[in-house]
Amino acid sequence: MGIFFIPKATSCILFLFLMSCTCFISTDAYDPLDPNGNITIKWDIISWTPDGYVAAVTMNNFQQYRHIASPGWSLGWTWAKKEVIWSMMGGQTTEQGDCSKFKGTPPHCCKKDPTVVYSVSSFQVSVGRAGTTNKTVKVPKNFTLKAPGPGYTCSPAKIVKPTLFIQADKRRVTQAFMTWNVTCTYSQFLAQKTPSCCVSLSSFYNDTIVP
Repeated sequence: MGIFFIPKATSCILFLFLMSCTCFISTDAYDPLDPNGNITIKWDIISWTPDGYVAAVTMNNFQQYRHIASPGWSLGWTWAKKEVIWSMMGGQTTEQGDCSKFKGTPPHCCKKDPTVVYSVSSFQVSVGRAGTTNKTVKVPKNFTLKAPGPGYTCSPAKIVKPTLFIQADKRRVTQAFMTWNVTCTYSQFLAQKTPSCCVSLSSFYNDTIVP
C-alpha cells in the first residue's frame, strides 16, 4: 500500500478540528449531574462595634450529590478596604498575617486575603476597620471555596434584603443590619488537574500520514 501525502495546511486544519472535538473543556462552573446545585454563602451583619461589625456567616448546601465531608469548609476572600478580623467563633484563619502595627492584643488576622477553615456550616466573625454603617461597609471581593477539594467558582457578593431571624419562642422577629449573598457552583472540569478526555495527536504535526 502506498504512502499518502497531505499538504501542510490541510494537516494543520485537520489537527485543529480534532483538537476541538476531542479536547473541548468547559471553563464554566457546571456539574452535569446537578445543573441547578450550588452552595450559597450568606453574610449577615448582626451588630455594630466601635470600629466595625459582627457578622454571622452561614453556608447552605443546595447540591444533591456533593456533601461536605471532613475536614470541612475552606472559605477565602479579599477585603475591600483595610479590614482586620478581631476574633472568630466556630472557625479560624489559616494565617494571622502581619499585625505589628497594633498595640496590646493583636487581631486574630490582619491579612488582606484571609482563608477561614471550619467544620460546621456557620461561623461568627468580628471585623474591625470596616465602617459602622450600611453606607461605609464594603463587601469583600474574590470569594473562593474549597469543600474540601477544588472545583468551585464563586460569584461576586450581592447585597440582598436583610435576613429575618425568628426567636426561639417564635414570638419575636429580629433583622440583620445588612446581608449579602455569594453563590458558588461546582465544575468537574475545574476539579481535575489535567483533562482525562484528551489523546495525543502529535502525529498530525507531520507532513505525511502512513497507513
